[in-house]
Amino acid sequence: MSSIELDHVSKLYANGAYGVRDVDLTIEEGEFVIFLGPSGCGKSTTLRMIAGLESISSGDLRIGGRGVNNVAPRDRNIAVVFQSYALYPHMSVRDNMGFGLKMRGVARPVIETKINEAAGLLGLTPYLDRKPAALSGGQRQRVALGRAIVRDPVAFLLDEPLSNLDAQLRAEMRLELVKLHRRLGRTIVHVTHDQVEAMTMGDRICIMREGRMVQVGRPLDVYADPVDTFVARFLATPPMNLIPARLESRGDGLMLIGAGFELAVPERHRAAYQPHSGREVIFGLRPEDLHEAPQPGLQRLDLTVVAMESLGVENILVGQFGLEPALEMSARLSRHFTAQIGATVPLYLDLTPMHLFDPETTRALPRPSLRLVKP
Repeated sequence: MSSIELDHVSKLYANGAYGVRDVDLTIEEGEFVIFLGPSGCGKSTTLRMIAGLESISSGDLRIGGRGVNNVAPRDRNIAVVFQSYALYPHMSVRDNMGFGLKMRGVARPVIETKINEAAGLLGLTPYLDRKPAALSGGQRQRVALGRAIVRDPVAFLLDEPLSNLDAQLRAEMRLELVKLHRRLGRTIVHVTHDQVEAMTMGDRICIMREGRMVQVGRPLDVYADPVDTFVARFLATPPMNLIPARLESRGDGLMLIGAGFELAVPERHRAAYQPHSGREVIFGLRPEDLHEAPQPGLQRLDLTVVAMESLGVENILVGQFGLEPALEMSARLSRHFTAQIGATVPLYLDLTPMHLFDPETTRALPRPSLRLVKP
């Protein structure tokens, strides 16, 4: 058993500030879980408490059903891979990978077998006799992973292991880590501030803010149904558009009215949002739900272009609408779309995936989920 259970775990520092507060989470055996959040949110502190590198102020931590609050890091049988790789520069790849086993008194033939197996798994066999200085960043990261694999731990803790790599290497290593997880079948906890890593790698995302876990779920579920405006904006680039508005009943319909726009709430959400009629709300819509061509069911909004970002595969438009102070919305459009700065262009909004948030609490107002079919 390699499940990891955090039962109302907190970290309180001597100055009275909480690094982590009341984290309640069960990571199942063999699961790939992402801790996602901005710098200083407590994700690395949580990982370090699991590893035993940080003490727990309150709550209980269990690994494989065994309480480990007071168990030394080396006795938890968990491997940690850090952002810095922490390789010994004077040692070869072979010696770096086997050093931990050597310190534990493992027989040399066993060490060699484990090194060769891990090197084969990670594509490091041709580099076993090189020093770290002769390796690329991606290869050094593989060595750090290999050093963890040879220990045969019950779980791997990865603390922003890809942040030192360039964009191309980072994309390659994301895929390599997913493949590695499938081959090994071990529990992995991966800390990152990168939304792409979170969406593409994990079985579940745990989004943290100010020491607390604000939402836990499968990536597409969290993306489709964020619990508040923080999650809505943090989990994508460009972030969700959040616009002040007011709900008003008109006949048997429901309108969303703001500065420079009036939009009809789709029938799918009408019953859920009707009790909030007459209230101020925050209207949320993701950039990919604005389209350049009219389609049945879409609603028009004219935007004045203030910026265009051409990314090759797509164009990101930032436009303003309404009176002073003007509001802004971002739209993710096709690579064929062009517009001049200052031009007014019509875009067409699909409100089916819309969200409404309470402006005081920032919490999402309940509505029917778009993720009704579970994989």
